[in-house]
This record gives sequence, C-alpha cells and structure tokens, in this order.
Amino acid sequence: MCIHIQSVTYMHPDKDDQSIYAFRVFSSVSFSMGKGEKAALIGNNGSGKSTLMQLITKELSPSEGEVICLELPYYIPQHFGQFNHLTIAGALRIEGKIQALHAILQGDVSVEHFTVLDDDWDIEEKAVAALHEWGLPGVPLSHPMHLLSGGEKTKVFLAGIALHSPSFILMDEPTNHLDDVSREKLYHFITSTSSGVLVVSHDRTLLNLLSSTYELSAKGVIYYAGNYDFYKEQKELAVQALQARLEENGKQLQKARRQAREVMERQQKHDVRGKKQNIKSGVGKMAMDTFKDKAEKSSVRLSHVHADKIQSLAESATDIRKALPDRKGMKVDFNSSSLHMGKTLITVRNMNYAYQSDELWPLPLDFVIKSGDRIHLKGGNGSGKTTLLKLLAGVLAPTAGELIRADGLTYVYLDQEYSIIQNGLSVLEQLSFFNNKLYDHELKTILNRFLFPISSWDKKCSCLSGGEKMKLSLCCLMVSAQTPDLFIVDEPTNNIDIMNMEILTDTLKEYRGTLLVVSHDACFVQQINIEKTITLSCS
Repeated sequence: MCIHIQSVTYMHPDKDDQSIYAFRVFSSVSFSMGKGEKAALIGNNGSGKSTLMQLITKELSPSEGEVICLELPYYIPQHFGQFNHLTIAGALRIEGKIQALHAILQGDVSVEHFTVLDDDWDIEEKAVAALHEWGLPGVPLSHPMHLLSGGEKTKVFLAGIALHSPSFILMDEPTNHLDDVSREKLYHFITSTSSGVLVVSHDRTLLNLLSSTYELSAKGVIYYAGNYDFYKEQKELAVQALQARLEENGKQLQKARRQAREVMERQQKHDVRGKKQNIKSGVGKMAMDTFKDKAEKSSVRLSHVHADKIQSLAESATDIRKALPDRKGMKVDFNSSSLHMGKTLITVRNMNYAYQSDELWPLPLDFVIKSGDRIHLKGGNGSGKTTLLKLLAGVLAPTAGELIRADGLTYVYLDQEYSIIQNGLSVLEQLSFFNNKLYDHELKTILNRFLFPISSWDKKCSCLSGGEKMKLSLCCLMVSAQTPDLFIVDEPTNNIDIMNMEILTDTLKEYRGTLLVVSHDACFVQQINIEKTITLSCS
C-alpha cells in the first residue's frame, strides 16, 4: 500500500474567526510513502502534523488537493478523550464481533451474527493475548476506557495492531505516556514490523529508528533520506551554507555601497575641476551648459547602476534570511518561591487510595516534600502517578493514612490535559483571563516570545495543537500573580516540539522553586537536575 499526498492545503474551519489566513495550517503539501517505508514526520508545534495524520485517515478533508490511500491506515492518535465512552473492545472496533461470537456460542444462529463475525472465531483470544503482550494482562475487553491511564490507553491501541494487521500504521506521539518497558517494546516493534510506519514524535530515540524524515511547515514538506540525527546534520550544514552566503552577501553589499560613494565623490571632484578648467580656458556659457548636462547624465547613469546592484544584493540578503530556520523558541521566566529552603511543605504518612475496595498501592506511601526539593515521580503505567498528583493537589482525599500540607501552601498543577485552557476562548482572551498585573502590550510581547504571532491571537484554543496548549499554559502561569510554593508538572515534554523541549528543559533546570515532575523521558529528567525520586509500584 502506498500513500500519496498531492498539493494538499488545509484551512481550519472555524467559522467564528474572520481572518482566514490565521487558520491556514499548511499549503501545497506533496509527498509519497511507499510500501514498508518507516518515516518520521517532524515540524514545529502548530505546523499541522496531527492534522496531516487525520487527513490521511480521512477524518478530515483537505481544503485543496488530494489524499490517495487505497486502504485506510491504522491510526494511534495523540489524544484518546473521544474514546472514553467506549469499552476496550469498542475502541478497538471489535465489540460487534465479540457480541456476535457470544450470541452464536449461546445458541443464536442468526445470519447477521455470522456476517458480523466474518469467520473470525478466535477474535476474543487474539485480543486478550495482544493486551497481555502490551502489558495489560487480565484487563477485560469490557473494561471502560475512561478508567485507564494515558499509557494504558496507548497500549490498547498498540495491541489493536495485531488484530487488524494493517499494511500502514500512523502513530502520533506514541511514547507520550508509555513506561520504560513499553517504550522498549515499541522500539522493537517498529524495527521489526513489515508494515509501513509514519510517526510524529519528540522522542529522539524513536526518531533515530526511522529510515527517512519529512519536515512539515506552512510552506510544505521537505524530504530527508535518513533518521533524525541525519536530518539534524543536514539542517546544520544547510544553515552553515546559508550563513556563509549571508556573510559574503554582506561583504559584497558593503563593497558596492563604498564603490557607489567613491564613484560619486570622484564624479563630483571631476565636475568641479572641469568647470574651473573651462572657465580658465574661456569656454562659452552654452558650451559649458552642454558639458554640464552630459556630466549630470553620466552621473545619473552611474548612480542607477550602483543603486541597482545595491538593491539586488539587499534583496538577496532578505531572501537568505527568510530561508534560514527560525531558531527562536519560547522563553519561560517563572518567579521562584520566597519560601526558605528546607521548609516542610507536604508530609505523607501511611497514605493510600482505594478505587471501590481495592487499594491502589501495595505498600502505603510515606514521604516528605520540602521547599527547594526537585523530585521525580516515577512508576509504570497504571501505578497511580496521576492519582497521587491529584491527592497532593487536594483534588482527591486519601482513603487511608494522612496527607498534611503546610499552612498557606500554594501550588500550580500543569496536568496532561492542560485543563487550565478554556477551549471557547481565543489565545489572547485565555492569557488575559490569567493576567492581573500586566498591560496589554506586555501580554502581546509574551505571546510573541512564546511563538504566537499576531495572526494567531484570535484563534480559538480548541484549535490549538497539544504543543501549543502546553506553551499557552506556561504563558498563563507566567502572567499570573501567584508565585507557587510547589510547581507540579505531569509529562511536560509530551506534546512540544524538540526545539521547545530543549528550551523547557533549560527553564526547569534554572527554576529555583520546589519542583515535582512526572516524566518517562529519562534524558529530560537527568537534564533538569532531579535530586530525589518517589517510585510507585502497582498492586
């Protein structure tokens, strides 16, 4: 199976906004992927990577151009909220077959049951085995999706590959919520599968397993015949070449301007000498006027020649600057807490939490969080990391033991769903909602620093990509008057592009407040100077 993208343009269909250009996601995208090809799709946040995935799967239709795909690929999306009302079997699109199988086994031999089952008699066994293979043993197919963690939902869809045997697979940030064991399993699957694979990811280990790279921008797609490291190398070489051209262009421009100035000065001196000589020689006024006119015309011609050359060089310099990649990234500046180092903020003693009658952790939790601590909360998928964060934030109350917070404790909780973002607001309205200390022009400056251009300020938050929501959330925290004692971040690198991930890493590295981070990205955790670890185990 092959995928052909032909001159595709996509305009976001937000009817509330009058600025059509603001919702042009990309234009004139063209590329093809052959049978068994394994490629990365990369680009900055908001460039339309997830949108392009949805165009390939026919969930969206292009504004212009055509997507040719004879067989719909299997799609593992970035977000799973649209499946929360389903069971695992429903999310895997096998619920009808399971129901038909059970009906037949119970004696109902209606023709429609056999039609739905389509001779797939071992579908239930295959599904259970696939879930077990991806680390979900004993989880029934009737289990509601909304009770699963983000990593468990990803595993469900990874298990679905074995059930549908697709010739092409699309994966949108598949390692976002996966624990270390599952990440390794995914890496092995990608290298061993015969299916074609197109992956959107910020996971550099995963990107380097893929044999080709497509870079998406508003202008289209550029193809690189190698993995991510090869792409970076080629990009750097291209940038160096452009910078060399720009430097040489600057030298030529300076030279041209100097020559133009020298020619004009010589011409002026020549005109003055000629006039004096003519007067001394007794040349008549009419002849002198003729000489003057010729000299002026000559000066004008010389001036035009040099002006054209200077303009050409200046335009060339502008074109080169446009071709250089925009290496600006978001600049985050959080205030640090004024609490003195070492003050006890949270004390947890023999704490547990029970869903119905089953306690989440086999051993009750005991730990202390002090001001200035830099903590990594780790554990496998389903170990209760998000539950613990909700307990610390006061969203949930422990069912056993105690959790004691310091008087007046303030915190900021940046969750995986970016719940501080209100989808009905525009980007500027969202930022203004959190602001109580800055002028409008200061808010707009911050948006620009976070790579939200003026054309996006009226864009509805519902139209933002996951990475854009992360950046806007950080924006909101910056302009808030609250300086938290504790900053809690749940998988902060999940949806941001690699460039901004590096900037976020530097930001959290420099942050001097108390930090609690949940992340499966070992490289990120190491770089932000974590000093303490809380490890959770499943019951």
